[in-house]
Amino acid sequence: MALAGPAGAVQFSFTAKPNCSLTPGGRRVAFALIFAVSLGIASGFALLGAWPILPFAGLEMAALYLAFNWVERHAGDFEQLTVEGDSVTVEAFESMRLERFRLDRHWARVVMAADPVSGHSRLALRSHGREVPFGRHLTDFERARLARDLRRALSDG
Repeated sequence: MALAGPAGAVQFSFTAKPNCSLTPGGRRVAFALIFAVSLGIASGFALLGAWPILPFAGLEMAALYLAFNWVERHAGDFEQLTVEGDSVTVEAFESMRLERFRLDRHWARVVMAADPVSGHSRLALRSHGREVPFGRHLTDFERARLARDLRRALSDG
């Protein structure tokens, strides 16, 4: 999203968040339903004599609990990039920890390259030998579009 204003005002701002399709309450309901169904099926098999299924159902529910807990912990993560006056600010909030990077707008360069490990695109800002990654919550297409818009915003200053 690009914003125009007087000198010193925000000229460009972009926020990226993960897509969390379930609310915290929805996650609890989904876990309770899956837990009840799994426990019901495991109990039915245990009553028929296949009692070793109970510990495996318990392990499955423990793994599901850990996965839902990880999703809950990262539900509020975000990245925000702001171009304001002569500075570019990148904020990354992950697992209750905020990192803030400030770069000089005139020296900042947009770097877009393929990640050799995953094969997906990688977006970063580079200035004075320091590189700040951005856009981990975006698709390759969205990263490419953001890189184009960001290059335009940086050159307009």
